[in-house]
Amino acid sequence: MYYPYFRGKQFELITIREIANLLAEKKFIPVIEPVRESLGGLKKTLNSVCEAGGRAIVIVNPYHGDHQDDGANITGLLHEEFRDSNNICAGILLRNGMSVESAIACYDQHIDHHPVLIHAGFTAPKALATELGDGMPNLTNVFIENNANTLYRKHFEGSTRILIRDGFKPRKNAEFAKIPVEEFSELHLTFESDLGMNGFGDFLTVGDVYSDGGGPAYAVAIHLSFIDPDADEVMFINHFVSTTNDTPTDPAGKFAQALEKLIEKLDSGKSHILDTYAVQEFRSLHIKGHFPGLGSVKKLSMKHHIETLAAYFD
Repeated sequence: MYYPYFRGKQFELITIREIANLLAEKKFIPVIEPVRESLGGLKKTLNSVCEAGGRAIVIVNPYHGDHQDDGANITGLLHEEFRDSNNICAGILLRNGMSVESAIACYDQHIDHHPVLIHAGFTAPKALATELGDGMPNLTNVFIENNANTLYRKHFEGSTRILIRDGFKPRKNAEFAKIPVEEFSELHLTFESDLGMNGFGDFLTVGDVYSDGGGPAYAVAIHLSFIDPDADEVMFINHFVSTTNDTPTDPAGKFAQALEKLIEKLDSGKSHILDTYAVQEFRSLHIKGHFPGLGSVKKLSMKHHIETLAAYFD
C-alpha cells in the first residue's frame, strides 16, 4: 500500500533497518535507490527486511550517486545474496532518454527478482506497454507523479499501479521558520478512490531533491508530519527551526533551540503530532540535553513519518 522512496545514504538505510518490523507488519514496501559505492549497508538493510518478513524494491540502475553510470554491482549483490528471496525486487528506473529496448533488456536481465518498473521521465509509455503485452497483470508500475501524468499512467492499466508524490517543499533551513506548518499531501486519502491506484508513496520528510553532501548548517530544522482530523485528515508537516541562523557554528546549540520549540508544541496539546516512538526519542534527547548529530535527527523524522502513516492505516 505505502511505498516510501529512500536514497541509500547511511541514515536512510539505518531508518529502514530500525523500522523493518513495522514496515513488514503493515506491508509497507520501501523503494531504495542506492547512491553509495559501498553496498555493505544496503546488504545489511535488505537482510533486516527479509528477516522481518517484509519486502523491498532496490533500483538496479540508479540516476543519482556512485552507481549512476554502472549498476552492475547492485545487480551482482541481488544475484549473489538474494537470488532465492522473493522479498527483494529489482527496480528498473525509467528515465528520459531510455529506449524501450533498453528498458526491456534490463527487465529481462532481472526477471528472477520480480522486476518493478519505476517511471521517472520515460517518454515512450505506449510503446513500452505494447511490448509488455500480456505480462501487464503480473507487473507493478511505480509512477513518480511529476513525470507521469494521468494519460501516461493509463497505458499501464491492468497492472498494480503505485503513485509517488513529493510532498516536501525544499528550502534553506532558515526559510522554514517563515512557514512553520504547511500541507504535505492528501494522497493517503485519494490514491485509490479518486486516482485508481493500488498504492501510494512519497519521499518522506526529505524530498526528491538529491544532494551528495552539504556544508555546515546555518540553521537546524526538525520536520515532523501529522494528520489533521480537523482538516479532513490531510497530512501536514511542522518545521521547527533554530532561532540562531546567522553563522555555520554550534549545530548542537541550534538543535537544542529547534527541539525546544518541538517540545513546546507537543506540550501544548494542540499539535496533532502522534506520540510515536520517534517522538519519544526526541523527548528523551530533550531531557538529556543530547545532540545525536544531524543524520540522526533526519532519521527520527523519517521514522515518525512512517509511524504516523502506519497508525493511520491501523
